[in-house]
Amino acid sequence: MRLMRFAPHFVLTAAALAAGVANASPLEPRNGAEFTTLAAPQATQAVGKKVEVIEFFAYHCGACNAFEPTLVNWAKKQGDNIVMRRIPLPFQGPLDPEARLFLTLEAMGKLDEYHHRVFRAVHVERKRLMKDDDIIAWAAANGLDKAKFMEAWNSFGVQTRLKRLSQIANAYKVSGTPTVVIDGRYVVSPDAVRQANKIQDVGQLMTATGQVLDALVSKAAATK
Repeated sequence: MRLMRFAPHFVLTAAALAAGVANASPLEPRNGAEFTTLAAPQATQAVGKKVEVIEFFAYHCGACNAFEPTLVNWAKKQGDNIVMRRIPLPFQGPLDPEARLFLTLEAMGKLDEYHHRVFRAVHVERKRLMKDDDIIAWAAANGLDKAKFMEAWNSFGVQTRLKRLSQIANAYKVSGTPTVVIDGRYVVSPDAVRQANKIQDVGQLMTATGQVLDALVSKAAATK
C-alpha cells in the first residue's frame, strides 16, 4: 500500500506540458488514464438513481488531508445524487490503529463530529496517532467518554469490520490513498488525474479531480 503525494515526481518542459494538456481533459476522463474500470464491479449500497461514492483514505496520509476539503465541498454540491462512504485503508494490517479509530468513531455516532478533528490532530497539531495507547489517550483528552470509547473500540462489530478492510481494498484493487470509487466500478485518484493531465499546481489538480468525479457520477447515473 502506498500514500500518494501531489508534488510532481518529475520536471516537465513547457512543450511536454502543452502537449499533455492538449490531449487530455478532466471534463472527458479516459479509462486507463484519469480512471480505471474494475473488471469485477462491486455491489453498491446506493438505491434508486443515486450513485455510490467511496473514498479510501488514511488519517496520516498528507494527500488525503489536502484532498479532504475538496471532497467535502464536491459531495455537498452533488447532494442527493450520491451516497458518500469512507473506508480507511489499513496500512498497518488487520489491526491498524488508525482504521480502528475511524470504525470506533463511526460505531459511536461521532464520525461527523470528529473526522476532521483527527486530520487536524495529525497534520496541524502533529500528533502521532499510530498506536493504540496514543489514540485512546487522544480520544479521552478530546471530549470522548473513555468508557464508551473503549466499549466501541473493543466491540465485536468494530473488530470484525477491521479484519475485513484488507479484503475490501483488494476487491476494489485499491493500494494507495486517496482513492475514490464511483458506482463500484470506476476507480480514480488525484494522482492519476495529475499524471494524465500533467498538472503541477495543487489548486488546479483539485479542480480537475472534481471535474473527473462529476463526469464519472454522470456516466454511472446514465445507466441507472
